[in-house]
Formats: sequence, structure tokens, C-alpha cells
Amino acid sequence: MEQLTRGLLLVLLFPCCLTQTTASNTTSATPTSSPQPRTDRLKVRLTGFPRKHNEGRVELFHKGEWGTICDDDFSIVNAHVLCRQLGFVEATGWTHSAKYGKGSGKIWLDNVLCSGSEKSIEQCKSRGWGNSDCTHDEDAGVVCKDERIPGFVDSNVIDTNVRLKGGARLGEGRVEVLKDSEWGTVCDDRWNLPSASVVCRELGFGSAKEAFTGARMGQGMGPIYMNEVKCVGHEKSIWSCPFRNITSEDCQHMEDAAVRCNIPYMGLENKIRITGGRTQNEGRVEVLSADPNGTLSWGLICGEGWSTKEAMVACRQLGLGYANQGLQETWYWDSSNVTDMVMSGVKCTGSELSLSQCQHHKTISCQKAAAKFSAGVICSETVSDLVLNASLVQQTVYIEDRPLHMLYCAAEEDCLSKSAAKANWPYGHRRLLRFSSQIHNIGRADFKPKAGRHSWVWHACHAHYHSMDIFTHYDLLNANGTKVAEGHKASFCLEDTDCHEGVSKRYECANFGDQGITVGCWDLYRHDIDCQWIDITDVKPGNYIMQVVINPNQEVAESDFTNNAMKCNCKYDGHRIWLHNCHIGKQ
Repeated sequence: MEQLTRGLLLVLLFPCCLTQTTASNTTSATPTSSPQPRTDRLKVRLTGFPRKHNEGRVELFHKGEWGTICDDDFSIVNAHVLCRQLGFVEATGWTHSAKYGKGSGKIWLDNVLCSGSEKSIEQCKSRGWGNSDCTHDEDAGVVCKDERIPGFVDSNVIDTNVRLKGGARLGEGRVEVLKDSEWGTVCDDRWNLPSASVVCRELGFGSAKEAFTGARMGQGMGPIYMNEVKCVGHEKSIWSCPFRNITSEDCQHMEDAAVRCNIPYMGLENKIRITGGRTQNEGRVEVLSADPNGTLSWGLICGEGWSTKEAMVACRQLGLGYANQGLQETWYWDSSNVTDMVMSGVKCTGSELSLSQCQHHKTISCQKAAAKFSAGVICSETVSDLVLNASLVQQTVYIEDRPLHMLYCAAEEDCLSKSAAKANWPYGHRRLLRFSSQIHNIGRADFKPKAGRHSWVWHACHAHYHSMDIFTHYDLLNANGTKVAEGHKASFCLEDTDCHEGVSKRYECANFGDQGITVGCWDLYRHDIDCQWIDITDVKPGNYIMQVVINPNQEVAESDFTNNAMKCNCKYDGHRIWLHNCHIGKQ
């Protein structure tokens, strides 16, 4: 009777919260004050699909486990707090009913009520940590304005310590894990579906569909951290699974493990098609859009500005893997009766799941509106992936004062700074920052110049062919990111200098041979050859950043462009140079 009376009282006081009022006196639907903020800041991330970097399912890291927020009582005010906590200026919207897919594990918060002044979602009123009557069908998401808070430091947000690299599609790739601020790979000994499923769930996906061995998603570089991983399948992280540490005799990168995760069917491929190609992997891109009357008819995309990044998204949406080429003219594929342009100004980052997620004009604007100037793609299951050996740059760097009379060929090939043209030739010298570059192809296809050998340019001074206008950029930047010195490296000789054991060289520049870099091989540009430098003659002493970018114009397709840049901290005292913390990508 006492239980019934207490239940009726709760119904009278809180009629909007009828559920579970009589079920138990341990679960209350009434929002209460959250526990006092912890000494460490709450970790938050956006995940799920389809999404961009500024939107997704909200997940919180609490008691060593990622969990979600229920959409009960969720509001735009809550979204504002979360977006500011993530470093965005504000929210533009929020989502309910697991729009970005259902999470897994705990539902950490329910009936969250923020006033808007809170600095963290944990300071808002709620039912308390882990106290929820929801299912993951009710997971909440937010859409943040794509504008960062000036000077914001993401100290309250952590990236997962596992990632996928080298995969053509969402939810697949080579497994890489983070340890001591350095990414490494996992050996495929005893690699199986339960272990792969732990990786998939840690990344916000479902269970694993396939567990790959033998570097099916390309070979990694650097350390191999794990061997004989033995997950049961319910672990929170791959680091929670038993594994054996690697010795130098255990594994090579040809044994790198990979996964393909199960992801919900989204039907994105039904809104795009390619026509006119010689194979099913190439053709003119056509997208489905609605006319002013709401009727669906197929249309073309303006080819102006269409590049490899846009083609990458198109091939991903089509389910055809990577983009080998993005084409701005497709007159030779004129096999369709579709003639109207329905998209223009398409600008993608390359990570989107569909072209509709990319920026594009609200109103069609295309100078060359004829169908023959529409966008096209050539897709491929495999492409290359170039990575620079960062430690070798750091080990080989030095300064040389080189006499001008020894630099005529370098000047002819535009390998010196602009002030060299005003020098008193052949007297004087140029100060050069020299280093070696060892460029590995860790992808799944050979790296070959985009231009055929018939269009390579012969340079008589150095007696070699240039197969690409620019192969690498060498820059010295100040603290603001402004270039204070620059150089470039034309690919005068793309060849296999050396290869991993069991891999044969295919490319050699001698006698007008084929140029390229074979999978599992590397091209070495020694520090003592022409143009392997940055001209720092005009640079004042100070602290700088040295940057090397391979394939900077993205002329040749790669599976991962995020690892094409290397940066080093650089100190120059006017006589000597020090490089430290040379690393690939963002660190």
C-alpha cells in the first residue's frame, strides 16, 4: 500500500514522466543534479554515420567506457553545450531516434536538462550516470556550426587509440593502434572475427564482417605493436585483449591485419550512377535530384573544379573503391540522353560518404554547361600510398654553402629561391638546407606518373626526363605557417631504389625506362643530388617548421593523402641547423 501511495504521488507531481513510476523506488524519471564534476574533463566525441566532422551521435567516455545520451527531453540548449564542449561556437540542430546509427554499450545520460551556461554536459541536470529507461534506438545526436572557437584546445576530447587506414570504403582498412604517441600496426597471427569485431565496435561500427590477413589493405610503416591478439569479442578496446609483444623475428608488415566492419545499409549508391565507360568502373557521373515539381530525373555534374577529392567521394558512394582519376571532360562517354546540369561547384574534403554531403552551389553556375564538359570518374579497387621516411630526414639534414658556379643547372630547373636571379653569377654562393628523402609505396598498386611517357619532358642540363611537374614540395614555415623559404622536386627519376625482401624492382630510369614506385619498394633521393634542398640564403636565424609534401597537387591517386605531409621542428642559429620531432601527418 505504501508503494502504491508513493507511486500515485509521483504521478500527480510529474504527469509527464509516467513510465516506471510504480516499477521501482530505485529508478526516478525526475532530473536530478549530476554528481560533482570530476577532476579530469569529460571526454566527448561525435561518431556514427552518415556524418561530417561537425555532426554525429554523441558519445561520452565515463568509467573507461564510451556510451550514448538518450533523446528524452533533449533540446537545442543541450546541443549548444555539447558543441561548445567540442570546440564549436554553437549548435545548429540536434537529432533523435538514432539518426546517426545506434550506439553500443552504456546509455550514460537520460532526461538531460541544460540551462545553456554549463561548460560541460555533466554539469546539466539529468537522471544520473547510467540511469536510463531508453534503448539505443533513442540515441541523440547534434549538428554543430562548422566554426571553431578561437584558441580552443581539444583537451576534453580524445581520439580513439585505434584507426583504420588504406580501406576504400567506410568501415574497412588496415588496423593501426596508438602507443606512446606513435601509430603502429597489428600482426595477423591468430587474427580472427572476434578480435576484428572489438576494433569495429571501438570505432563506432557494429561487429566485423571480415578479418583480413596478409596486408590485404596495404602494408603499414613503423612499429608493429601486437601479435597473436586473442579477443573474446566483448572487450571495450583491442588493448584490453590478451596479446603477445612483437620481437624483430616475429612479424613483417606484409602480415599487417585488417578488418571490414558491418555497417547499416544507407542506399547512397541509389542516388548516383556512371554511364558510357568502357568498364563498370568508369564513366560520366550522373546524380538523382528533384526538379521544382518534386519529380526525380537524372542529371550531370559540372566538370569545373572537379578533382581527385570529388572523384574519391563519387567512387565511394558508387561502392567502386578508390578514385583513380577525376575527369573534367567526358565527351568521349556521350552515351546517355541525360543533358541537364544539376550540380556545380562541388567541393569535397574527400572523406564524405556521398556527393550531397560536399559543398556545392545552391544555384547551378557552370561556364561550360554542355554535357561534354560534365564530370567523370575512373574508379579502382587498388591504388598507391606514398609515405616519407621522417626519421631519415632528421638523421641526414645539414647546411651547405654551395658556390654559384656549381648551380647553373639547378637555377635552370627553378630549384633556387627568387633572389638567386639577382646574385652576381658566377661569384658568391647559396646556403642550402640539404637532406635525404626516402619515399615508400605502402599501398596496393604501383605509383605511376599521371602523364604517359610520350609527354615527359627532357632536361638536357641534367640529362633526365621529368615525368611530373611537381613531385614534392619542400618548405620552411614560420610560427604563423607563412613560407619563408621553399623548394620543389620534379620527379625527374621515379624508380625503385630498393624493395622489401621478396619484392622485385620494376622501375628504372636508365635508358628511358618506365618510371614509378612498386608496392613494397621505395625511391631514395640522396642529400647530395641537385635540388634535394631548400634554399635558405635569405632566412634569418630563428625557430621554424620544415615541411615536406609528397604528390602535393594530388595528380596521382592514393588511398590516403593524410600521410603525404611530414613536419619537423627546426632551429637555425645562422650557422647550424637542428631538426627534431619529425613526424608524418597531424601530431
